[in-house]
Amino acid sequence: MIPGSPAEMLPASEAAKIYQTNYIRNSRAIGVLWAIFTILFAIVNVVCFIQPYWIGDGVDTPQAGYFGLFHYCIGNGLSRDLTCEGSFTEFGSIPSGAFKAASFFVGTSMVLVLSCIGCFALFFFCSTLTVYKICGWMQLGSGVCLVLGCMIYPDGWDSDEVRRLCGEQTGKYSIGACSVRWAYILAIMGILDALILSFLGLCAGQQAGWADG
Repeated sequence: MIPGSPAEMLPASEAAKIYQTNYIRNSRAIGVLWAIFTILFAIVNVVCFIQPYWIGDGVDTPQAGYFGLFHYCIGNGLSRDLTCEGSFTEFGSIPSGAFKAASFFVGTSMVLVLSCIGCFALFFFCSTLTVYKICGWMQLGSGVCLVLGCMIYPDGWDSDEVRRLCGEQTGKYSIGACSVRWAYILAIMGILDALILSFLGLCAGQQAGWADG
């Protein structure tokens, strides 16, 4: 018998079954990675929301301090002690309307991605395609809210509290003598994560639909 001849080839039904098995296995592996990175993105989102290190003092600032979305700490220039104020539960204590809006959008982004993780339980009750679509759109919404929060946040840099820390040259979208801190950079990186995860989620849902079909 000649190798590779039609007699040695698998029947079409068996070849299709093997292909479908490998396809489902690969789809599940992608789904597991997608779920893991979704959880990691949620952690990043929570950290960005609660940490007050979006901007902070620099070499030439009049005093020490740092600002987050709603919580901030500023020194008095006489000692190393910092006075901290601002709370998300007390919206009036947030020093700028732009900071309030940014806090709302980043907080909404956090709620969406945490709700997405909660939707993982739907895999036991609904079709895989439906759950992936729900989660993919929620991740996209989370990314959009994060974009809005990061874009609006610098609009509040002209507030009196920020000027007191960063100098009189500070203005809207001009940080003066201060510098951007790691939480703001992490939030910007989170935008890309959210968009990639939403794309993967929707694609994985489509693959699951084909596999179910």
